[in-house]
Amino acid sequence: MGPQKAQDSQADRALGMDAEIARADFLDGRPQIGNPAGGAAATLAQADWDGYSGVGDYAGANGNTHAVMTAGHGIREALYNGQLKGAQAAGETFDCVVVGGGISGLAAAHLYSEKTGRSKRCLVLEDHSIFGGEARRNEFVVDGHRLIANQGSAMFFPSPPLSLTQKFYQSIGFDGKPFAYQEWGGGQPELKLTKVPYAWGGPNSGMFFGARFGHPEGLWLIDPWGKNLAGAPLPGQTKQEMLKAHKGNPAFVPPKTDGDAVARKLDSMSLEDHLMQRDGLSREFIREYMPNAADGAGSSADEISAYANYAPEVLFPWNNADGEQTFPGGNTGIARLIVKAMIPEALPGPATLSGVCAETVDFAKLDREGQPVRIRLGATVAEVRHEGDGVRVSYALQGRLFSVHARSAILAGGWTTWRTVSDLPENYRLAYQQFYRMPCAVMNVALRNWRFLAKMGITECQWFEGLSNSFAVRKIATFGGVPPTISPGDPVVVRIKISFTEPGVPLPQQATRGRMRLMSTSYAEYERTIREQFTLMFARAGFDARRDIAGIILNRWGHAYLCAQPGFFFGSGGKAAPREVIRRAPFGKIAFANSDLSGIMDHRASIAEADRAVNQLLV
Repeated sequence: MGPQKAQDSQADRALGMDAEIARADFLDGRPQIGNPAGGAAATLAQADWDGYSGVGDYAGANGNTHAVMTAGHGIREALYNGQLKGAQAAGETFDCVVVGGGISGLAAAHLYSEKTGRSKRCLVLEDHSIFGGEARRNEFVVDGHRLIANQGSAMFFPSPPLSLTQKFYQSIGFDGKPFAYQEWGGGQPELKLTKVPYAWGGPNSGMFFGARFGHPEGLWLIDPWGKNLAGAPLPGQTKQEMLKAHKGNPAFVPPKTDGDAVARKLDSMSLEDHLMQRDGLSREFIREYMPNAADGAGSSADEISAYANYAPEVLFPWNNADGEQTFPGGNTGIARLIVKAMIPEALPGPATLSGVCAETVDFAKLDREGQPVRIRLGATVAEVRHEGDGVRVSYALQGRLFSVHARSAILAGGWTTWRTVSDLPENYRLAYQQFYRMPCAVMNVALRNWRFLAKMGITECQWFEGLSNSFAVRKIATFGGVPPTISPGDPVVVRIKISFTEPGVPLPQQATRGRMRLMSTSYAEYERTIREQFTLMFARAGFDARRDIAGIILNRWGHAYLCAQPGFFFGSGGKAAPREVIRRAPFGKIAFANSDLSGIMDHRASIAEADRAVNQLLV
């Protein structure tokens, strides 16, 4: 071993890259110790891609796994086409087949079953190893404590009693009311904690400045917004713009209804141009310091419709005074409640929040003959086409192709739709090709404690260089075995979201290049980067990467965010909006339902689009 390699190896050991942080998970009574650093135990490309995936129901279902990514690319490359005629007929006929088991697909199956009095047979085909789509969770066991964090879809919003969202919640046994959360148990002084996994900029917030700002050793500013950025190593003009961006412009009157004059004007411009007009920001500032301004779309602000920033509030008004709410594992709570309502035996135990959160899925009960709704996991749909009086659906499962017949189908799978519906009309196909999706990675980092943050007087932080830009320690809703209090000595999970924005690059290229970066970076590279970054930021407060990091799960989402470009919502140049081409009517016996069609990534949109699609088929 040469001197440089020995030095690198020593540095890796100091960071804990060789530590068995995967926690002992038991399979068939034998302890299985993973090697998340991709060392001797990880010899395949799949291991380099997936890394450690946690314990419990969602082990092996961290984001788009290597297997799911490979199957999806098989659709893109038309690898199944030559084999479709030879697909084995499963001998099954369903009244409705739903393609996709995310919240859109689960909601469609539930609504179809409910609206037909549970008298019809419905099959959900889902390509991942568990239902939920991006509403899934990661689980760790750290020093005897079970920790849960969301992989993607995170929050729900208490809705008005007569809203579609609230009625849907009630249909799955959920009252939709705000949760009770952990209380502070760490003595004085109390540190304020958020309920959501995002930094909100309160008095216990910290802002870090590194080498980019002339401080290679690192400089912290505590309560930056309360101090109006005094002490931040930023040029005066940058500080002024940053404060403007943080406060927004209260004089601006947002749109009131979907499609009003303000909404249409906003849809005619980019979010970047709107922020320049509304807040007086410069284009350079937005691109330099607000790379995630279009955070809900995953791309840079210059490529997103300004209306996308307001559409969630317009389309789905909610009780803002109650604040955003979060299940312990994000909106996997909604997904599990839907499954519990459709197939009670699949989540044994009481139909309560605690029961649904804590119970283990009985996978064998998901796909049984005779029940009104069946969920078939690991099934990648390769083709959907009209045949006879209904629809033929062909799917790959465990390396073999099968087909089922359905009287109707609901496509709730997102980006693959225009490639899988083989007889799709050209206007639908062209509309779907205007649905661009950006990638995202979510890294959940389990910490044995967060005393180092408490020592600094912070519970959340923001930075401007390195991997991602922020995280927050949050208090958890107190059900499903969650302890009633939280203190700095407790293990926690912090969520690091990694975007792939490139301001100035056209959206199609931005999406493709982002996916290439997502796919070409190994798990070990991500792990090493976050260990180095945390060491730089927190070592002086007592953080030790080898000792304090108990587990890291990486969730790669190749098509995480719909990017609604200007004109997506209401059309442009005299052409109909792409979403309306697909929403206005089914194509024969096939209806379309996913949150993309609302133009926003929100589980309320998933429910609304599912309801529309089911109603269209049942007319």
